Amino acid sequence: MAHKRKDGSRDEPTGREKKKIKMTAARTIAVQSVKTVSSSENAAAGPSKAPVNSLNGLPSAIDVEKFAEARAFEIDAMHNAMKNASASSTSRAWQALPRHLRRRAASHDVRRVPLRLREKARAEMDPLRKKILGRSIPKLGKNKRLKRTELFAKRQRDKLWLETHIWHAKRMKMDNMWGYRLAVHPTEKSYRPSHRASVHGSIIHDASYHSIIELKGTETVLKRVLDTSCDPNGPTAGSKRYSCGSRALETYIYKSGSYPFGLISPVTVIWKPLPLDSASNTNSPQEQVNEEACSVSANQPPMKRKRKSKGKGKTKEQENSRLPDTEILRVVWIISHPSTYQDVLSSIRTSVSMTLEALKHEDANKMFEVEIGDLRGQVNIFEIMGPKSNQVLRGALNPVSQDKREDFKKFWSRFTNMQTSAEMSRGTVVGFKVVDPRLKRNAKAQAPATEHLSSTNIFPSAQLAQTDLWDVDIRTKLARPRYKKKDLDERRSKSLIPGTPLNPERQDDRIPVLLVQRSLEAHESGTQGIHGWTLIIPSGWAMAFFSSLTFTGTRVSGQRERQTQAFEAGTPYFPRDLPTSAGYVAYATARAKEEKGRWERKPPAKRPNYEKLGTSSPWRADWHSVLQLPRSTFEEEDFVSTQRDSDDEIGLTDQGSQMWLLRGSEAPSVISNMSRMFNQSAALLQEINKLRTKRGLEVLGSNVKADDLLRRALVSVRIKMYGRGAPEDLAIIYQVSTDEGKKWERALRNNFGKHDEETEEEVKLSEIIPSEASIIGFVTTGHFSLSQGQGFGIGAIPLFKLLELREQAEKCHTNATSSISSLLVKVRNRSGQRCRAAHIEILAS
Repeated sequence: MAHKRKDGSRDEPTGREKKKIKMTAARTIAVQSVKTVSSSENAAAGPSKAPVNSLNGLPSAIDVEKFAEARAFEIDAMHNAMKNASASSTSRAWQALPRHLRRRAASHDVRRVPLRLREKARAEMDPLRKKILGRSIPKLGKNKRLKRTELFAKRQRDKLWLETHIWHAKRMKMDNMWGYRLAVHPTEKSYRPSHRASVHGSIIHDASYHSIIELKGTETVLKRVLDTSCDPNGPTAGSKRYSCGSRALETYIYKSGSYPFGLISPVTVIWKPLPLDSASNTNSPQEQVNEEACSVSANQPPMKRKRKSKGKGKTKEQENSRLPDTEILRVVWIISHPSTYQDVLSSIRTSVSMTLEALKHEDANKMFEVEIGDLRGQVNIFEIMGPKSNQVLRGALNPVSQDKREDFKKFWSRFTNMQTSAEMSRGTVVGFKVVDPRLKRNAKAQAPATEHLSSTNIFPSAQLAQTDLWDVDIRTKLARPRYKKKDLDERRSKSLIPGTPLNPERQDDRIPVLLVQRSLEAHESGTQGIHGWTLIIPSGWAMAFFSSLTFTGTRVSGQRERQTQAFEAGTPYFPRDLPTSAGYVAYATARAKEEKGRWERKPPAKRPNYEKLGTSSPWRADWHSVLQLPRSTFEEEDFVSTQRDSDDEIGLTDQGSQMWLLRGSEAPSVISNMSRMFNQSAALLQEINKLRTKRGLEVLGSNVKADDLLRRALVSVRIKMYGRGAPEDLAIIYQVSTDEGKKWERALRNNFGKHDEETEEEVKLSEIIPSEASIIGFVTTGHFSLSQGQGFGIGAIPLFKLLELREQAEKCHTNATSSISSLLVKVRNRSGQRCRAAHIEILAS
């Protein structure tokens, strides 16, 4: 409690008096002091004795420059007084800073304010405020204080920090996710600016929380292991296109041999490129051509095959170069989501065991081994997306001059002039060494050249992908930078010209890095793709590279911005858009608990009444009800057990065949082939077995019935609105009857092109709420799409319902040139009272 003033005493001015004194001081105009002069030289004070209208004595011309120079002090004093008078009453020192430089402690700690505003901030502080609030907490003794490293380690007992954690914690909202403390979104308003950066500029995301599993073994064994676990849609991970190491493959991983059941998560597969001498020697001429296509760029002539030496003495390199592909030791990296690390590792271990056992039965004389390593914490990953990502990387990274590869020289000379990374082949891998990025203090994005643009095409090659980042000894040696920041600052202080970058010396570190082209795009969707690069560096160098990258002016994103990029590109985002994946259950459960708790904390008048609105499942999508499964199977414990139990037979649970998701590039062709067959369930089983046979897997057993396989299949779809309205997360998708569909088509055709207006017929149709039996799916991610300018969503519906919609569309729409899409549905938000017309498309990712 504040002390009372004594009677009749005014020791301290009141707050009103302090403010008055402050305003008076701010409005005071400084006066220049002049020397004392005699009375004869100084004019007498008082009114002028000259006539009012007399212009005698005034000069006929005036020198503006000399006049302003003579009164420079008065002009500057007037400007400062005006500035101080307005700033003192409307803003404080920390409010004069741009938003990205503001700190929470700046309002009560002058050391958090830049030096130029520190005096003003100190004047605004009230020194008696802290004493009135209460006593200060005594500091710990000098011997009892914890060191900074020990304090940070103590705070990481239940979660891990990334190397850039402190930078993000000052500027972003943080949360515990998947065993890490990750950035959710920036504290400033940045939803639209982040989208503009990903479409027109560049944006960076620290993805070092991803898990990396390393496999070492012979090429034949690794190919069979990957074929057993990876998605059979599209090219295989063991094809020549990817096994030479020139490209990275983005695919999905399943439980070993369980396709189409047991979806785990998306993964990225990267092969270590073969040495150039090994890649040039193969067993047959046809294999020689394939290896040369991988190891040599298309811009160079193929390498000549070396002749066999006739002498008895043979070097070790010559012996290794003549080894067949089946005996060459290869290395593969599998990058996966951290929430599914154990599931991915279990699937790979099972695949390795099955493959080694099968090879043992084929040839008992040979011994095969596969090493499985955990690289979590050994590398850092940055995702730089946007058309200006090339300029950001070119400005922040400085390759070593000793790199003599012709492919890399051509790539780096053309790197900045690319309009976007989409000009490169998808998944292109580029490896090289860079000097310490801290030597270039203020990195700037290099603008592309406007003249003499080179038209040379850069093709992926094993020579371009060579890097020392694969060597564990080099990564361990570079785990800690040789020079600290203070050492570099000392070298920089000796520079004759301040601000010039330091020249790399022989003792400076050379860091191997890996660039992987990354694209978020959906084919035949009408959405705008987002392209960029994935930068992989050794551990211990995250802040050095991150600071240089952010100095170029690129924005920094969190988890929300990363989800928005996938949504705007029209691609599914793990785990929210993959209902049958391993991580979806934990995500849906945590989200339902959080939203239900927030809803219960609100009073009844301030929250939606889902019971009156007819929303039976407001907290999570009821997929079992949509698939017409028994209600008892929707219990959480039973649902988890069907996904996690690996001892059951493939596709069997306590209720029969388990729920699965039909996805991938082959999904449209599979559905098209099914729709032409009379027995659609048998056709689906045939198509699935065809995909399994392509990867060397056995056909599904007799325990998987064709009818159950069809009835328990979900299909990922895109939802696009016809006019007004935007679907939200967990919005309900309804099936439209034939008669109502004709009414909707008539109303939409009459109002075609007028998205801002609604006819009376549309209003009447939208107010009709269908029954619960008409629910055919849910929207997993929905929002207003900034790239499309309309409501857009990603969801899932049962496969048999999709076939019904196709049959209904063929009966109703005979005109092929109709502007109205055939697959018409209605979408209602869980808290909404109106249904909006939309059409769905198959999501082939």
